[in-house]
Amino acid sequence: MPLALLALAIGAFGIGTTEFVIMGLLPDVAADFQVSIPAAGFLVTGYALGVVLGAPLMTILGTRVTRKRMLMLLMGLFIVGNVVSALAPVFGVMLAGRVIASLAHGAFFGIGSVVAAGLVAPEKRAGAIAMMFTGLTVANVVGVPLGTFIGQNLGWRVTFFVVAGLGVLGLLGVAKLVPEQPKAQEVRIRHELAAFRNVQVLLAMAMTVLGFGGVFAAITYITPMMTEITGFATSSVTWLLVLFGLGMVGGNLLGGTFADRHLMPLLYVALAALATVLALFTLAAHHKIAAAVTIVLIGALGFATVPPLQKRVLDQAAGAPTLASAVNIGAFNLGNALAAWLGGIVIAAGFGYTAPNWVGAALAASALLLAVLSGAIERRTVSGGRPAVAHSPESAAEADPVDPVRAAPAALPR
Repeated sequence: MPLALLALAIGAFGIGTTEFVIMGLLPDVAADFQVSIPAAGFLVTGYALGVVLGAPLMTILGTRVTRKRMLMLLMGLFIVGNVVSALAPVFGVMLAGRVIASLAHGAFFGIGSVVAAGLVAPEKRAGAIAMMFTGLTVANVVGVPLGTFIGQNLGWRVTFFVVAGLGVLGLLGVAKLVPEQPKAQEVRIRHELAAFRNVQVLLAMAMTVLGFGGVFAAITYITPMMTEITGFATSSVTWLLVLFGLGMVGGNLLGGTFADRHLMPLLYVALAALATVLALFTLAAHHKIAAAVTIVLIGALGFATVPPLQKRVLDQAAGAPTLASAVNIGAFNLGNALAAWLGGIVIAAGFGYTAPNWVGAALAASALLLAVLSGAIERRTVSGGRPAVAHSPESAAEADPVDPVRAAPAALPR
């Protein structure tokens, strides 16, 4: 694998830490600002919505500069957002800092996915994408537990200063290791938007929203669930997050390994198993060992869907993948926002801290239904003699199949 993938993984590590560390610090932040746990959950929802909006916006703005420069600018924005969060005097400023940091998230992973896929042979693209996302999963093994430990012992503000420092490392890694690339010529936003006319691209993004949303429904409120229901001490949340992170690492590697060969079967199995495990978590949350095992499985099954879904979007939008790739990252976070919001609703309604698990199970089951529908459409399309993957008609003019925006202008796909 090219060394540039390490730089992308470093940036992903910092972004993954700030995205997930709030789970372990939610009660501390809520107490400091004197807001309820469901209200503090807006720090998760706000971040996720910022990714949804920032992914296409920052990607479009990024067409004016080289990819390397854009990745560096995104890491700078990430640093600023986390410093604002660390210094926030009131809850509203803290939320603003989270949103600022989130604007870098979607575009970084979206542009990074295209860069990663373009560095390797076509049959190794899912593995390259998974390598970049390894930084995100390792963050849940190292960065998030460490950040939670620091926050619980030194204060949550210190955690966000440390996360800003991770952003500095990510910026330096991109500057040092990602190769210079020429600025894209004749960038046509209309050409990129044409990918969203492909029903398979839209189905893949809907699967992304619902599938990983199922994970966040349970994990957003993991701290109050484990301390109030399961009976773990607050200090135990750190190693529970380590278990979740280990599951994510394993699921990411599994997804990257099999997505290049058995993409749709992998999605069927992972989503079905995820829905089942989330439903069972309602019972498992009452027993410490069962809860710990279930947390690992949720992380593994949830993240096993990430490389295949990201690759499916790249494949189906092969003629113009950059914007679609970034929007799909936003779709992950739209699912996160939806799940965190729905989880807060059922808790506030008095159904208890395990109720979000049922929300997650329903979301994952819905994603499975869409996966089955997508596979059926693909089989019918192939049997009808039409290509299953929607390539742009100007493919003959493309100099780079992963970055067609450098190609000569042509008509939109029919």
